[in-house]
Amino acid sequence: MTKMLPASPANIASAAKILQDGGLVAFPTETVYGLGANALDEKAVAGIFTAKGRPAADPLIVHLASLEQLPRVARTVSETARTLATAFWPGPLTLLLPKQPAVPGLVTSGLDTVAVRVPNHPVALELIRAAGQPIAAPSANLFGHTSPTTAQHVWQDLQGRIDLILDGGAAAIGMESTVLDLSTPQARILRPGGITREMLEAVLGPVTVLEQKRKAEKGLPAPGLLEKHYAPRAEMVLFTGEKAGEALNAYLAENRLVRKVGVLAADDEAGALEQAGAVVYRLGGDLSSIARAIYAGMRWLDGQGVDLILCREYGERGLGLAIRDRLTRAAGKVIGSS
Repeated sequence: MTKMLPASPANIASAAKILQDGGLVAFPTETVYGLGANALDEKAVAGIFTAKGRPAADPLIVHLASLEQLPRVARTVSETARTLATAFWPGPLTLLLPKQPAVPGLVTSGLDTVAVRVPNHPVALELIRAAGQPIAAPSANLFGHTSPTTAQHVWQDLQGRIDLILDGGAAAIGMESTVLDLSTPQARILRPGGITREMLEAVLGPVTVLEQKRKAEKGLPAPGLLEKHYAPRAEMVLFTGEKAGEALNAYLAENRLVRKVGVLAADDEAGALEQAGAVVYRLGGDLSSIARAIYAGMRWLDGQGVDLILCREYGERGLGLAIRDRLTRAAGKVIGSS
């Protein structure tokens, strides 16, 4: 039976004991809530895949409490990796590094690289320290569904499937970490996230971005690369390009009389969309607010019983790149405009 408890010191200690015993604990990070198991216990890690319904081809991120713990899971650490870790850890940057043999193949989808980060959240860090082991943790939701940014979101998806949910409030960033591949001559973002391309380039110089979406296959290089991911229950349509707003409004006009339509909208667009007959979730007025609210908005609109969710992109600078990535993978249809 799943319990949901506040993240008090006593409850964190209880959660650490559950992890040591091979159980599953959902816990807050600055990005989204994670579903944790002892990363060095293959049977415990298998429980993550079962609870989520996650395919074995989709690797997990291993969470550490400090840079000093890297040798437990990474066979070698380049100077570039160490520079990045020093600059951005704790924080929403995941690095792909050569794995130690002690890391089960199930964690890495059989690949020789492990995805690693140090989360920037006091509850997550205390839990990892108390457990005494690296913690493997994908997002704490059913596979393919919208990521959880509150403990209640985890409860909606995983009650009865895991042992404990630690409630540490809403996630501050609300979008998964950036995954960076250092195995190529020029560092490559496999999944954009809370550490932006511009932030990385200030440290590394030019960085490329993997744009390709992936179908389920053996050994994906990193989590979050599947073609369909992060999706709400309702059908979702994303509008891109310079005239994305106009195209969204036209689509709303065509559908609002025959379907209950929800819209994820920035604050300055929300009023007009409400007057046009949409159920609107207001995302805020800047990219940080929009990133933090996207997943909660999808879940809220599902709760309102909408048949269709419309949204638009917000460019590719800063967090706009990560927002577009998540919306593209969540949407069943993408309509470009120019």
